[in-house]
Amino acid sequence: MFRCSIAPLCGLSALLLLSAPLFAQHTEAKPDAPKPETHLKNIRQLTFGGDNAEAYWSPDSKWLTFQSNNQAWGLHCDQIFAMQVDKAAGDATYRPLPISNGKGRTTCSYFMPDGKHILFASTAAGADTCPPVPNLRQGGKYLWPVYNTYDIYVSDLKGNITKRLTDLPGYDAEAVLSPKGDKILFTSDRTGDMELWTMNLDGSDPRQVTFDLGYDGGAFFSPDGSKIVFRASRPKTAEEIKEYRDLLAQGLVAPSNMEIFTCNADGTNLQQVTHLGKANWAPFFHPSGKKIIFSSNHHSKRGYDFQLYMINADGTGLEQITSESIFNSFPMFSPDGKKIAFSSNRNNGGTRDTNVFMADWVD
Repeated sequence: MFRCSIAPLCGLSALLLLSAPLFAQHTEAKPDAPKPETHLKNIRQLTFGGDNAEAYWSPDSKWLTFQSNNQAWGLHCDQIFAMQVDKAAGDATYRPLPISNGKGRTTCSYFMPDGKHILFASTAAGADTCPPVPNLRQGGKYLWPVYNTYDIYVSDLKGNITKRLTDLPGYDAEAVLSPKGDKILFTSDRTGDMELWTMNLDGSDPRQVTFDLGYDGGAFFSPDGSKIVFRASRPKTAEEIKEYRDLLAQGLVAPSNMEIFTCNADGTNLQQVTHLGKANWAPFFHPSGKKIIFSSNHHSKRGYDFQLYMINADGTGLEQITSESIFNSFPMFSPDGKKIAFSSNRNNGGTRDTNVFMADWVD
């Protein structure tokens, strides 16, 4: 999931299974000590068990689509579901709608503009079974798998695949929609590197957006569709470049050094927003379009302590948003700007469960 995902780069399951010190790198900046979670009001738990993440709103702000590996639902790896938030809130017996067909591994789902179809990536064309998880700690580093059988599909709310949007060899995933309803933004390695691309809603007219060496992913549009925010690694030294390329050739990416970037929707005016060190990821624009919320462990001495932060689009004004539990990520504001959904380790009874929460947003 990285966000996208837990096992892919949208991706979370692999991340959440690890509790060893991760991402031990230099921290360049720290915000002032915040008041505990003052921006979050009326926090409600929406899932109860397993790893649940990357929950993204429907156009009417009434539904969330998300991925889960909840074994109580008979799942062996991440599958896509949709839930009606008012019914799910606080109800551990609520069962969301299954969207993916249970075959392969899925990730990074997003509602289509009509609110009746869902976009997601799946490895089902490669095999019905979950793809094997490679060694994610080789060389003493934490790694993310980049499955080369991921392709992007559209399904209706009954789980019927209505369109396959990509069919090239390699990784195509982490797809989201423009608020304008005209473009899909996704990550692909079709050029030999992990870059951002756009395409039309029917999969036509694919266009490359980013071009610099390194992993570019977890991207979202600004509220007006004019800009893109994303996470990226940027290997610089000969040693870093070699390591990045060698790992990518094995279908792996090391996410331990990522920063937040923005650009125009066509890729122009590329700007680095954060310079914090460690892992800064899962960015999303504030409803104003002038701020960015994201997950980061830059403050952590242990590595595995991810909190939500807010920063101005020009890189100033860093503010900590969450403080409860050691994992908070995948924030997304509802289209009406009134609520925020996120995933967290809070309220898990000492287990490793990660659940989806929503809260009223207070500016």
